[in-house]
This record gives sequence, structure tokens and C-alpha cells, in this order.
Amino acid sequence: MSPRPFKVLGIQQIAIGAPSKDKLRTLWVDMLGLTVTGNFVSERENVDEDICAMGSGPFKVEVDLMQPLDIDKKPAVHTTPLNHVGLWIDDLPKAVEWLTAQGVRFAPGGIRKGAAGFDICFLHPKANEEFPIAGEGVLIELVQAPVEVVAAFSRLAGLGD
Repeated sequence: MSPRPFKVLGIQQIAIGAPSKDKLRTLWVDMLGLTVTGNFVSERENVDEDICAMGSGPFKVEVDLMQPLDIDKKPAVHTTPLNHVGLWIDDLPKAVEWLTAQGVRFAPGGIRKGAAGFDICFLHPKANEEFPIAGEGVLIELVQAPVEVVAAFSRLAGLGD
């Protein structure tokens, strides 16, 4: 196996789904005090999500509160309450290339702009014969970290810039 040409820097987001965002907002925004920083609606992704934040600066973690646009369509963003975990990646294209070569299965869609404007892609939750490594039931989003996040995590880890 060749050396891994990328680093996972930290948690970028968690995404939580429900049939309606109302109760999610009551807990995460009203009770826990997260700030709503945006909203993302996509028919293709069958989602209406409020983008919330905890923390600040390069260590801010996004918490997406999601509901389906159509409860009978897929993807069914509400059927797994913890819908997915997002990881900051320092070099997303290299990560995708290397992980694919190692047999990791990606969900359809490739690298694309995500709800928060960063390049993203998803590791499939289920392996198959061609790609025997997957999320074992968990959808995992890889998110291209912006330069300032890469630098901040490097400083935190004592790795330099």
C-alpha cells in the first residue's frame, strides 16, 4: 500500500435528519444555543437543511439539521437520525484517488460543491464486491478544508504550515 497522501484534520460537520426540522431546531438552536448560519435546499439531494454552527474560526463545527423535501423520495435524509459525519480533508482530490485505489467505495456524485460551499464527496455506507471498504452503515462526507483550516490544524498539531 502506498503512503497516504492526505490528512484527516478533524470533524467538519455532523448532519442530523428528521421528518421535520422543527424539533431539531428546538433542541440544537433554542436549547443548546447553536447559531443558524444558512439554509440549503436541493431537490437532487431531497433535502431542506438548516446549517448551524458551534465554536468559531477554523475550529467551528457545522451541525446540519435536515428534513426531506419529499418524505417518500430518496435520499431519505430522515431515516437515519445521525445522517452523516463530515471530515475536513487537506487534499480532497488526492484523498479520493488514493482511497479509490485502496478499494474504498464512494457514493455516486463525485466531488462537487456542498451545502456550505466547500468541495465534498461521500464514502458509501455499504461495501460491494468491487469496492470492499465502506462506512459499515455510516455515510461519511469528505470535505476539502480551506487553507486557513489546514494551517490552523497544522499549528495545533505542531506540524508547521
